[in-house]
Amino acid sequence: MLVIKVGGSAGNNYDALCDDLAARGSAAGPVVLVHGGSDETNKLGEALGHPPRFVTSPSGYTSRYTDRRTLELFMMAAGGVVNKSLVERLQARGINAVGVSGLDGRILAGKRKATIRIVEDGRQKMLRDDWTGTIEHVNSGLLRTLLDAGYLPVVAPLACSERGEALNVDGDRAAAAIAAALGADTLLLLSNVPGLLRAFPDESSLITRIPRNDVESYLSFAEGRMKKKVLGAQEALAQGVGQVVLGDARVAECVTRALAGHGTVIG
Repeated sequence: MLVIKVGGSAGNNYDALCDDLAARGSAAGPVVLVHGGSDETNKLGEALGHPPRFVTSPSGYTSRYTDRRTLELFMMAAGGVVNKSLVERLQARGINAVGVSGLDGRILAGKRKATIRIVEDGRQKMLRDDWTGTIEHVNSGLLRTLLDAGYLPVVAPLACSERGEALNVDGDRAAAAIAAALGADTLLLLSNVPGLLRAFPDESSLITRIPRNDVESYLSFAEGRMKKKVLGAQEALAQGVGQVVLGDARVAECVTRALAGHGTVIG
């Protein structure tokens, strides 16, 4: 069982990813593909007069502030454009992909964080009307039903709250939760960098291996969005996933290369 998360930032090569998945074929085993949607959401927000706002938590994690309008834009961008463009690419290569969001069938169920604490101008503040959430349950039965029927699920990082509300959830942590729920052997977190860098953005400073019991000591090297990836890796390993690889989604054969150890291998 392989769970792949491909980032939604500019620079990721979706065509190369889908080429590699098609070349590997069904004999390589079942795959679930989770994706982001940040770049498409930013472009849509700018075009519609609602530009993005990013905030930093007291613990140093950066995330998108999701008011209700931003949530709607995220649903359009991630759940629509990005999800269906990946399904289209896979279908064109003979892979019978099914695009869903975590909201559908409560594939991802969680708790809404209506109020979040942020640090701005050196001061802590509270933001209200937030539509992000934390994942508490994965409907692995629905995913297994799709996998057993020969489909490749493509999952957008939306979740369903206990009240049935749509939530924007972190894609890396969503992929980690799915990998844990399915008992995945490997979780690949592919993005527009080659892995965790000791001296960002110097790509020659790639950290190639992190022991599974020593992830915490490497968090200081994680800049920006990479912090969430390392956190997602830590969560996946703690819940029984065999290994996590932070790999490069810009290159040809990105899945094959990551599985061969190109990137940052954690485990």
